Amino acid sequence: MKASAAAGAGTIVSVNASRKKGQVKTPVPSAELVAGQGIKDDAHRGFAHRQVSLLMIEDIEEQRSRLAAGSSVPLGPGAFAENLTTRGIDLGALSIGDELVVGDAIRMRVSQIGKECHTKCAVFHLAGDCIMPVRGIFCEVLAGGTVRAGDVIEKQ
Repeated sequence: MKASAAAGAGTIVSVNASRKKGQVKTPVPSAELVAGQGIKDDAHRGFAHRQVSLLMIEDIEEQRSRLAAGSSVPLGPGAFAENLTTRGIDLGALSIGDELVVGDAIRMRVSQIGKECHTKCAVFHLAGDCIMPVRGIFCEVLAGGTVRAGDVIEKQ
């Protein structure tokens, strides 16, 4: 669905994937989400309850302005290894168990908010800081389908 976002909804700004864990993810035109697994060609596919990671572009932009001169990489979609970069939906207002609908068919359930980082991964070293532990959310895929930038995302 490429419609404009309705009140209380947002849009997918970027779909991002990588072949190896702990790396910056690269924006891709679309990706197939597989129920119970995650993104078909992503390194985190099948990673227990953390199948798909989401981060708001608003948080990335805020981090970019804070780190401006200190970052050696451009901070944009995928820079914090998130699978889906969103705009307009307040991911911070979600709770574990909340369900999200993307486009016409994809359904995901919030399974974790933030994460604990035991070591500083490649993303931290490249970006100078990582906001996923505080601002990122993780979901399980309940019903799969193809996700593209421009798709509407909303809380069910």
